[in-house]
Amino acid sequence: MDEGGSRIRRRVSLPKRKRPSVGCVFVAPTAAKLERGDEEKKEEEMVAENRRRKTAGVIPVEVQPCLLSDSPDCLVLGSGDTNPDLLRHMPTDRGMGDQHNDSEEDMFGDYDSFTENSFIAQADDLEQKYMQLPEHQKHATDFATENLCSESIKNKLSVTPIGNLTELQTDEHTENQSGCEDVTVEPGADLLYDVPSSQAMYFENLRNSSNDLGDQFMKKRDWKSSSHNTVNEKLPHNCIEQRQQNDESSSKVRTSSDMNRRTSIKDHLKSAMTGNAKAQTPVFSRSKQLKETLLSKEINVAKKTIESSSNDLGPFYSLPSKVRDLYVQLKGIEKLYEWQHTCLTLKSVQERKNLIYSLPTSGGKTLVAEILMLQELLCSRKDVLMILPYVAIVQEKISGLSSFGIELGFFVEEYAGSKGRFPPTKRREKKSLYIATIEKGHSLVNSLIETGRIDSLGLVVVDELHMIGEGSRGAILEMTLAKILYTSKTTQIIGMSATLNSVEDLQKFLQAEYYTSQFRPVELKEYLKINDTIYEIDSKAENGMTFSRFLNYKYSDTLKKMDPDHLVALVTEVIPNYSCLVFCPSKKNCENVAEMICKFLSKEYLKHKEKEKCEVIKNLKNIGSGNLCPVLKRTIPFGVAYHHSGLTSDERKLLEEAYSTGVLCLFTCTSTLAAGVNLPARRVILRAPYVAMEFLKRNQYKQMIGRAGRAGIDTIGESILILQEKDKQQVLELITRPLENCYSHLFQEFTKGIQTLFLSLIGLKIATNLDDIYHFMNGTFFGVQQKILLKEKSLWEITVESLRYLTEKGLLQKDTIYKSEEEVQHNFHITKLGRASFKGTIDLAYCDILYRDLKKGLEGLVLESLLHLIYLTTPYDLVSQCNPDWMIYFRQFSQLSPAEQNVAAILGVSESFIGKKASGQAIRKKVDKDVVNRLYLSFVLYSLLKETNIWTVSEKFNMPRGYVQNLLTGAASFSSCVLHFCEELEEFWVYRALLVELTKKLTYCVKAELIPLMEVTGVLEGRAKQLYSAGYKSLTHLANANPEVLIRTIDHLSRRQAKQIVSSAKMLLHEKAEALQEEVEELLRLPSDFPGAVASSTDEA
Repeated sequence: MDEGGSRIRRRVSLPKRKRPSVGCVFVAPTAAKLERGDEEKKEEEMVAENRRRKTAGVIPVEVQPCLLSDSPDCLVLGSGDTNPDLLRHMPTDRGMGDQHNDSEEDMFGDYDSFTENSFIAQADDLEQKYMQLPEHQKHATDFATENLCSESIKNKLSVTPIGNLTELQTDEHTENQSGCEDVTVEPGADLLYDVPSSQAMYFENLRNSSNDLGDQFMKKRDWKSSSHNTVNEKLPHNCIEQRQQNDESSSKVRTSSDMNRRTSIKDHLKSAMTGNAKAQTPVFSRSKQLKETLLSKEINVAKKTIESSSNDLGPFYSLPSKVRDLYVQLKGIEKLYEWQHTCLTLKSVQERKNLIYSLPTSGGKTLVAEILMLQELLCSRKDVLMILPYVAIVQEKISGLSSFGIELGFFVEEYAGSKGRFPPTKRREKKSLYIATIEKGHSLVNSLIETGRIDSLGLVVVDELHMIGEGSRGAILEMTLAKILYTSKTTQIIGMSATLNSVEDLQKFLQAEYYTSQFRPVELKEYLKINDTIYEIDSKAENGMTFSRFLNYKYSDTLKKMDPDHLVALVTEVIPNYSCLVFCPSKKNCENVAEMICKFLSKEYLKHKEKEKCEVIKNLKNIGSGNLCPVLKRTIPFGVAYHHSGLTSDERKLLEEAYSTGVLCLFTCTSTLAAGVNLPARRVILRAPYVAMEFLKRNQYKQMIGRAGRAGIDTIGESILILQEKDKQQVLELITRPLENCYSHLFQEFTKGIQTLFLSLIGLKIATNLDDIYHFMNGTFFGVQQKILLKEKSLWEITVESLRYLTEKGLLQKDTIYKSEEEVQHNFHITKLGRASFKGTIDLAYCDILYRDLKKGLEGLVLESLLHLIYLTTPYDLVSQCNPDWMIYFRQFSQLSPAEQNVAAILGVSESFIGKKASGQAIRKKVDKDVVNRLYLSFVLYSLLKETNIWTVSEKFNMPRGYVQNLLTGAASFSSCVLHFCEELEEFWVYRALLVELTKKLTYCVKAELIPLMEVTGVLEGRAKQLYSAGYKSLTHLANANPEVLIRTIDHLSRRQAKQIVSSAKMLLHEKAEALQEEVEELLRLPSDFPGAVASSTDEA
C-alpha cells in the first residue's frame, strides 16, 4: 500500500464471541466516581467506541469513523496499519484501480456471503425467530446483548497501556462489589449466540431512527477531527465521550416503533453493504472480492510482512534479546569489549559497506563477525557464507553455531572435504549459514552465480584474510571475492585478520573501510632467551630489548646435555597449574621434545589429575582399536602430549579436548596449531626461530605468540623465543620489522590461478570476450597490484597469452566477430572438456591426464573389486610426494587377486617390474613413474577401505597414520571432483553412479552402519562406535537424545561436546526434513510453463 497515497478504507468483520454472563457491569475510570444511573446508561455506548479501538495498546493505529449510517462496526484504517490481530480477521480489498460508484441495483444477488457461511441468510433467519419471540423474552435478549457488548469492551481494553489498565480493572472490581448480580444465559437459549458481536450491536441500533443515526454520525466526525493523539492516550476520555453520545440512543431504542423493528434485517444489511461500496472508497471487482483463496493468500502475505518487519529492530545490536541470552548461556559472554561495540556501530557497518578489521590474536574478532552474520540471517533475511582456512576450524565453528541455528531458526551447512551440495538447497523460508573451506567456498559461489542466486547471498565473512597472499589457496580466495564483487552489488564482504599490513591494496580491491585496534583482553609480554638469560622486548630500548632475569634452575650435567635450551626450566615455571605451548620446527622434533621434558619432570606431576589422564589414555586406545602411540603412552601421565598432522583426526580432537579442560597442561606442536583451532596458553615458547628449514616470518611469529594469554583465566600472557647467538641479529630485525605485505598469487599459481579464473569467467558467462575479461582482471587484487608484480609483461599481454593457452588445450573455443573493417571482437565459449574441468574444480595441469585415464578405463573397467575405481580417484598432486617401499610394494602386489592383477596390467605395471625394483635390479623397460607411484597409493587406500583401521594400514605400509588419513581425506575430496567432472561428459555416464558410492566410502571409511552417525559434525569413528554401542544408531536417535543422558552413557564425553553433538544432529535432521518438504512442494507446484497457465493469469489480472 502506498504510504503517501490516500488511505484505503476497509470493512472489518469482527469475530464471533462466546456469550458472557449477564449482569456484569463495566465502569470506565474517571477522576470522580460516576453516579450509578449514568453507568448503566453509558455502558453500551462504550461498545461502539471500543470496537473501533481494536488495535489499542498494540500499535498506534489511525482510526477514522466509518462513512456508513447503517453499520456501527465499520473501521477505516490508514496505510500504516500493521496490527496482526486486526489483519487476521480483515477481508483485504483487492484492487486499486479507478474509483467509481456501483449502480443502484442489488450488488449481491443470491450470493450473500464473503465466506462459506451465508451470513445474510443467517441474519434473515434469525430475524424471523426474533420477531416471533413472546414479549417477555425480548427484555432478556436485549439484556444479554448489552451484556455481550459489555464483555466485549473488557476484552478490547485488556491490551491498553499499564496505567490505564490498572485504573480500569480497579474501578470494575469496585463496581462489581457494589451489587452487580450475575445472571447466566445458556447459549442454546440465546438467539444471538451464533451472531458475530459486531452484528449483535447492529440489532440494538437497528431500531434507531435515521435522524438519530445521522446525529450520531456527525458526532463521530467531530470526535475524529479532535483526536490527534494515539488511541491509548485518549482512551478514558473517549469512553466518557461515547457514553454521552449513546445515552440518547439508548433511551430511543426503548421507545422505537414496531414498524422499525419489523423492517427486514436482510434489506438493512444489503443496504449497509451497498453503502460501503459507495462511500468514496476504491471500487473493486465483485469477482475478486468473492475469491476466498486469494483473500487468504493476501492475509498470509500481510502476516509475513508484519512478522519479518518486527525482527528488524532489537535491543542487542538490532537483534532480539534472545541472541544476547544465548551468548550468555552457550558461550558465557555477558558483555562485549569496547572495541567490539565501536566496530559494530561503525557508520560503514550500518550502511552495509565492505569492511576489513584487524586485531591481535584472541582480541575477540570472531564475535563481531558472528553478530554481523546473525543480523544478516535474522534481520535482512539473506544467506551468509563464512570462509575459514581449515577443515578442523570449519567443523569447530559448525558445532558452536548449530545451537544458535536451532534456537533462532536458520540452517548451518558444512562445506568441507567432500561435504556440500552444489548448488545449495534453495530454502522455502529459513535462511542458511554456509561454513566453508576456501576451496568449497569458491565452488559454492560459482554454483550460486550459475543458477542466478548470487544476490541471495547477503554477507560473506572471510577469516584469516591475510591468506589471500599465500600460494594457490590465496589465489582461489582472490577469485572467489573478485567474482562476488563483480556479479553482486548487494553482497557485503567482511574480512578479518590478526596479521595484516599495508591494507591499502586490499581496501582498494574489496572497496572496503578499514578498522584496527591493538586491544588484547590479556596483556602480552614478549621475551627472548639467549643462553640462560632472559630479555624483555622493548621497542623503546636502543637495541630493542632490555635485561629481565637469569634462569634460576639447577641443571645437572646430564640435563644440560639433553636440554641445552633449558626448556624444562621454562615449562616447570608454569605447569601443571597453568598451560604451556612449545612450538617446534618439525613434527619429529615435537615428539622428541615431549619425551625429553617428561624424562626430567618429577614424579609429583604424575599425581595431578591422575584419574582423568588415565581416562584419556583409555579413550585413545579405544579409538585406535587397541593401539596407542608409544610416545603418548609415556608423556600423557605427566600431562604432556605432542600435536601435529601425524595424529589422526580422532586423536587430535581428543587431545585438544583434554588440553582445553586442563587435563593436559603442555603441548609440543608445529606452527599449524597457531592458525588452527583456538588453544591458548599462559606461556608460549618458540623452540627456535625456524619453521622447518626456513627462518621465521613476522606474520608467523605474531600468530604463534598470539596464543599466549587466556581471556577470563589469565591476567597476563608470556611468549619466550629461544635463540642462539648466531641468530640474534636476524631475530632483532624480526621483532622490530613490520608485518609482511600481502601480494596476489593469481599469476604465480598459473594453472590454479589465472587460467582457472578465465575458464570459470567464460563458463559462468561473467565475461566472454577479451575486453570484458581484461576489465574484470583490472578489478582483481592482482589488477590492483599489477604495477608492483608485473615487470616484463603487461596485464593485457598476460590476459591474451592465458586465453591462447586455454584455447590450444581444448578448454576454450574462440569466435572472431568483425564489427567493422577496423573493429574486431574476440568472443570465447567453453568446450565440454573445459566445462567439466571448471565444474569439477580440477587443476588444469591434470585435466587432460584425468580425461585420458577415464577414457582408457572405459575400455576395460574392472568392477570385481574397487581397486580400479580407487586408482582413478587417487589425487595426482600427492603422487610426486610418494616414495614407495619396494619390498612392501612387491609383497602387496603378490597378494592381489587375478582381477586386481588385471587392473595393474591394464595400467602397464607388471609384477616383474616391481620385483626387480625390490631386489635392486636394473630396469631396461620404461615405465611411467607417476603411474607406478599412483598405484602404490591406491593399494594403501584399497587396504584402508577393506580393513577400515588406520593403525593397521599405517603399520602394513610403514607410513605415519596421519599421512594415511590425509591421503584418505584427499582421495575423498578428489573423488567428489571427478564425479562432478564426469557429470558434464555424457561419455562417462557409467562413472556417475559408481563414484557416488565410492565417495561416500572414502569420506567415512567405516562400516556402513556408522555412516549416519558420522554425518553429524564432530562425530568421528571412535565416537560413532561408542554411540552405536549405546543404542544411538541413527540421526533421529541423536537429534532426540538428552545431553545429560549422553554424558552418563558415553565415556569421556564432556557436557559441551554432548550439547554440540545433539545440536548438530538436530540441525542436520531439520535440513533433511526441509529438503524433503521442498521436494514435495516442487512436485505439487503447477509448472510455470504449463499450457494455459499464462492465459489464466492474464484473465485474473
